[in-house]
Amino acid sequence: MSDLKAHADLLRDLHHGKMLVLPNAWDEPSAQLIAEMGFPAVATSSAAVAETLGHLDGERAPWQEMFAAAARIAAAVPVPVTVDAEAGYGLDPDEFVARLLEAGAVGCNLEDTDHRAGGLVDAAAQADRLAAVRAAADAAGVPIVLNARIDVFLPSSPVPEPDRLGEAVRRSRLYLDAGADCVYPIGGSARDTLTRLVAEGPVNGNTTDALDLDALRELGVARVSFGPRFYRAGMAAMRGALEKLAG
Repeated sequence: MSDLKAHADLLRDLHHGKMLVLPNAWDEPSAQLIAEMGFPAVATSSAAVAETLGHLDGERAPWQEMFAAAARIAAAVPVPVTVDAEAGYGLDPDEFVARLLEAGAVGCNLEDTDHRAGGLVDAAAQADRLAAVRAAADAAGVPIVLNARIDVFLPSSPVPEPDRLGEAVRRSRLYLDAGADCVYPIGGSARDTLTRLVAEGPVNGNTTDALDLDALRELGVARVSFGPRFYRAGMAAMRGALEKLAG
């Protein structure tokens, strides 16, 4: 547990200084490449991991397989690993934290999409869940880094477009107050949105055509992740090569 605590402390510290850039891995070789290239931590992509295991994203892969993949990745690199744990797979907070630490991970994404009922989890209920995960981690002696994903900007969101930023701010405040270390407004990587949310606390952003790493750094974004982007780029390159072979 002492090594895990040291990794958790390091991962948290990386959110408060130079912007943390987190390319997302999906297996051991991709994670090892990220670490070898000098990145100080590795994040996983649930979509990429699920697809390599033969499943769709959105908690359609058995959680046992997802945590086993995370464990293989964590064992393959000497740097902290944070896991895209989707919505937590319906595990209670104590078991969720136990499985995360058993895998050797010291951070996680937890999203507020309800994969079973559809739509979004009630914000107060999600805050309570985040607080329970934080308490379970504290009880285990490893202060895992919680990245609370806010899904109001996704196309599937039931929140009307004009109300999305306000709802994102409301959820950000609730989640940070509950013990989240960072919030992740996926699909909300517009300059005005990020500027508003950065004023509330650490934010996970994504690069876009309009916002590169330098622009995100100027906005004060704490960390940047890429989801399945590199995995899908590799598959696209393979498709192109195969098309040439097929003639």
